[in-house]
Amino acid sequence: MAAKRDYYDILGVSRNASAEEIKKAYRRTAIKYHPDKNPGDKEAEEKFKEAAEAYEVLSDPEKRARYDRFGHQGVNGGFSGGGFNVEDIFSQFGDILNNSPFEDFFGRSSGRRTTRRKGTNLRIKLKLTLQEIANGTEKKVKVRRQVACKSCNGTGAKNANSFVNCTTCNGSGQVRQVVHTMLGQMISTSTCPACNGEGKIISERCSSCGGDGTVSEEEVISIKIPAGVEDGMQLQMSGKGNFPPRGGVPGDLLVVVEEEEDPVLKREGINIHYDLHVSFVDAALGTSVEVPTIDGKAKIDIAPGTQSGKILRLRGKGIKELNGYTTGDQLVHINIWTPKNLTREERALLEKLRDSPNFKPNPDKAEKSFFERMKEYFQ
Repeated sequence: MAAKRDYYDILGVSRNASAEEIKKAYRRTAIKYHPDKNPGDKEAEEKFKEAAEAYEVLSDPEKRARYDRFGHQGVNGGFSGGGFNVEDIFSQFGDILNNSPFEDFFGRSSGRRTTRRKGTNLRIKLKLTLQEIANGTEKKVKVRRQVACKSCNGTGAKNANSFVNCTTCNGSGQVRQVVHTMLGQMISTSTCPACNGEGKIISERCSSCGGDGTVSEEEVISIKIPAGVEDGMQLQMSGKGNFPPRGGVPGDLLVVVEEEEDPVLKREGINIHYDLHVSFVDAALGTSVEVPTIDGKAKIDIAPGTQSGKILRLRGKGIKELNGYTTGDQLVHINIWTPKNLTREERALLEKLRDSPNFKPNPDKAEKSFFERMKEYFQ
């Protein structure tokens, strides 16, 4: 499968384009590749869908912010749910293409095009451990959603004979109005408000759903979480939201990530931090210790004469970058532990060492300061 193109490139705008510039760019692109203007041209239809997908993300401030930060993974999490449909595009972006002189100018008035309604989205929160975030995981969750009524197949009618033509639009699904423009008088068509573009209204309702066409149902949904997600990030599962009343396409399931705090390891971006407390005896003589990591434990050597504040790096023991190829590191912060309570014998031993030349602070000029070490490790 070919990699997705950058949404800004698709619309031909810069990354700091305003909302109005994005809207104008989408209008221009949509008109150029409109299916009615390019009948039978599959390439034009794909570009039309591509532009609609780009506009859906960039016109939403929240989605745009996630896309700017995480790329395509940030707005769909790698999930798939059927993709775009030309009819769905007309429904979602009617504020730009519908009810405007461009419809008739490019031939949309030549026949009724029934827009497909889209159901509402569902939003859930999903708690994940640091280990699940680092390695990726699959979760099964129970979700209560509106699904199409099986008795009437989502139509809301008792049977196929329970429909009558809409008297407002005479069954066309559209109403027309005259629009006066600088080019003269043009006829604009819009969706009939009485029948929502269906051209028919229900005369006898389904007894199972009461005419809504949907019923509430609990469903177990499997959610694949890619490695590297962050707290507050929202993933999208297309088509797993609510079905709309009396037919259409379902909304989406929005999964908000909640990262559970690990009692030992602390995350900062793709790096992991761990505080290791070492006795001044071990720091002076050197030792080997085991430290916890995301995947278990790792053995590290503490060199003789190790100073407090030293940072040891465990390469590749961090978190994989979302939508990338980089894996972070684990940074082990050395803290020299000074005992608070001493026995008489311990105190006597230390008193003997107090005046020893090797116990007098004498930092090497070549030794980096705390701030220099931090700068070095985070470059």
